[in-house]
Amino acid sequence: MAYQPQFKVRATYMRGGTSKGTFFNITDLPKEAQENQEAKNRLLQRIVGSPDAYKKQIDGMGGATSSTSKTVLVGKSEVPNHDVDYYFGQVAIDKDFMDWSGNCGNLSSAVGPFAIKEGLVDNVPQDGVCCVKIWQANIKKTILCYVTMADGMVKEIGDYEIDGVTFPAEEIKLEFVEPVDPSEELFPTGNLVDDLEVPGVGTFKATMITAGIPTIFLNADEIGYTGTELQGDINSDVEALKRFETIRIAGAMKMGLMKDAKDAETQQHVPKVAFVAPPSDFTTSTGKTIKANELDLHVRALSMQQLHHAMMGTASVAIGVAACVPGTLVNLAAGGGQKDAVNFGHPSGTLKVGASLTNKDGKYKVEKASMSRSARIIMEGNVYVPAGTMEK
Repeated sequence: MAYQPQFKVRATYMRGGTSKGTFFNITDLPKEAQENQEAKNRLLQRIVGSPDAYKKQIDGMGGATSSTSKTVLVGKSEVPNHDVDYYFGQVAIDKDFMDWSGNCGNLSSAVGPFAIKEGLVDNVPQDGVCCVKIWQANIKKTILCYVTMADGMVKEIGDYEIDGVTFPAEEIKLEFVEPVDPSEELFPTGNLVDDLEVPGVGTFKATMITAGIPTIFLNADEIGYTGTELQGDINSDVEALKRFETIRIAGAMKMGLMKDAKDAETQQHVPKVAFVAPPSDFTTSTGKTIKANELDLHVRALSMQQLHHAMMGTASVAIGVAACVPGTLVNLAAGGGQKDAVNFGHPSGTLKVGASLTNKDGKYKVEKASMSRSARIIMEGNVYVPAGTMEK
């Protein structure tokens, strides 16, 4: 059989918020990958470098963390009053699996600039702010991405700083419009706080919410933590990670997201597990000291069964919404009462998030949630893929 060389796929490597991913214009994917989901999964996994039993993704574009093992597909929108459709694929590092069930809030900030670069947005101003209307196709929600333009180009470099990203860039504001459909339950159990029974682990107070991404919030002290933990405190503890996964599965079943524990094998991205604590002085992963009076609360969250080095964008939406609902664990950790925004501590520093809600007859409706991120193109060109990758 004649040697088959690698083939090329046009791609752009981007940072968005505290995440990185490989971005594709949908029309640049091989036709087979556009038409067949299994072929698409095999292609994207191989590009990222998964599955990798060594958990390093040495032979691909991934960075061997949940924050960098990501892919994004963008194309002209088929939904009225939207510019682009955006698909997010979370690639498992060591398992043969891709999760298309959720969104990446951090990479959402890069979708706007990417769409403009690809010519997918009409009526882009030469200067000023361009509002890119994004349809998040995984979760069927609208995201508004406000991108600054200068001389007809996306203004990427600025002085806006994000904890978790070393270099400053231009601020990009995001608005997640109706992150929970009015017909859906913001709190799927019907309660602001539940007693969550976790087999073999214990019973804990929990707030379970669907805004941004389904998230299970726990009190840090109930599970043996202070809320100021860094990645090494959790990710080096194999038993702790097993407990968190057991909690995640129990919460998912309580929320109606999983029928049984077996579903967790193919549903690793959703829901998230997070724990909260009242404000206190803490030291970030870079050694910076942040005082309690600079915070409203602490939040630590796990993504793909690892403590995140900062905070997932979608979980930030969940935090912002839950904080603005009096009586949730998030709200109580922040001091309780009415709020429209909070500044929370995470392993890399702090982040401010907010939400606009209405309450009619005891039922909350989320008008929008907001936060600021930044994004930058790191590289564009062609990614090379071994021949035969899309074959079964």
